[in-house]
Amino acid sequence: MKRRTWFGAAAATLAPLALGGCASPAENSRQTTATGLPALMGTGDLGVIIERADGALTFVNTSSCTSIGRVNGLGDLSHASVVFSRDERYAYVFGRDGGLTKVDLLTQAITGRVMQAGNSIGGAINADGTLVAAQNYTPGGVKIFRADSLELLADLPALAKDGKRSRVVGLADLPQNRFIYSLFDTDSICIADCSDISAPRIQTLEGIGRQPYDAMLTPNGRHYIAGLFGEDGLALVDLWDEKPTARRILSGYGRGEKPLPVYKMPHLRGWTVAGQYAYLPAIGRHEVLVVDTHTWREAARIPVAGQPVFVMARPDGRQVWVNFSVPDYDRIQVIDTPSQRVVATLQPGKAVMHMEFAPRGQHVWISCRDSDQVKIYDTHTLREHASISVKAPSGIFFTSRAQRMGL
Repeated sequence: MKRRTWFGAAAATLAPLALGGCASPAENSRQTTATGLPALMGTGDLGVIIERADGALTFVNTSSCTSIGRVNGLGDLSHASVVFSRDERYAYVFGRDGGLTKVDLLTQAITGRVMQAGNSIGGAINADGTLVAAQNYTPGGVKIFRADSLELLADLPALAKDGKRSRVVGLADLPQNRFIYSLFDTDSICIADCSDISAPRIQTLEGIGRQPYDAMLTPNGRHYIAGLFGEDGLALVDLWDEKPTARRILSGYGRGEKPLPVYKMPHLRGWTVAGQYAYLPAIGRHEVLVVDTHTWREAARIPVAGQPVFVMARPDGRQVWVNFSVPDYDRIQVIDTPSQRVVATLQPGKAVMHMEFAPRGQHVWISCRDSDQVKIYDTHTLREHASISVKAPSGIFFTSRAQRMGL
């Protein structure tokens, strides 16, 4: 089982942004005032790219489509993820080695770091931005920290009935200072109410299906869906129910078919809802499953070039972009959602790891790890718009995620 925006510059500097959507790299030099201090800037078009080989972050600006800085010293980022503070100034980086690092996007510096576990694969931040939660493999459980100081506030062990700890996956934030997550080794889903952080209350839903390996939260925060590694199917929890329970959906979607070896687990944070339908990667299969979110029944299957890893919708839902595990991880396919068919196949570079859409969807950023490049495509023309050199890039995360649940 990976922006620095500038204000107060001359009108001539701003004109290319208004006309072209991305300025040229030459226009990216840091702006300073007459006193030599950095110019005022916002954070709405900033983001970070994980450099997995060097334990570093590259800072990027999505208006100028350029890199604007770099910070290292973040440890093992081989399976790193990022969440952002509500004001979009701080990034919280969860490293595979259990490191939790707080990074200031404006000063481009590390402002806090704790080694909170031995093996960690992600985290979440609550709605009011005061609590940061880390999900851990070793030791299995969830740890919750103050967002401002990274002080440990709660340690929620994930225990099986025999007392052994379970690996935690699929952590997401919920309204009312709650978190939801899945336990891979105990076939269960937990909802942690942290409204009183001195005494968190945990509800456990058992028997949800074999080996939940990741999960997604629908954009409205109503449905939590966990993928199941140990069987064909998914577990669905309706969080609007007075007493939420888990039920199976898409059970046996691969029944009667010869299973394929799984080269890379799909990443469910890359699952997507576009309009009435959810688009999900079929684990170990060369298909994207289309599910009607009114009934949670299969509506269609879309054949694709390989085993899907990320299945991500453009913000307007008009397209779904798919990348793949080895041996097909040099390709991207674009699905047209009205017709539910593949309309384009792109080859941006070697070892495509991750995709991230600009907040309004005019561009998609694609990390090509083995090409040491991040390619930026125009999502309307499907042509390459820009390219940034980044050493072994993997995850790409923009601050617009701060305003969405479950990311």
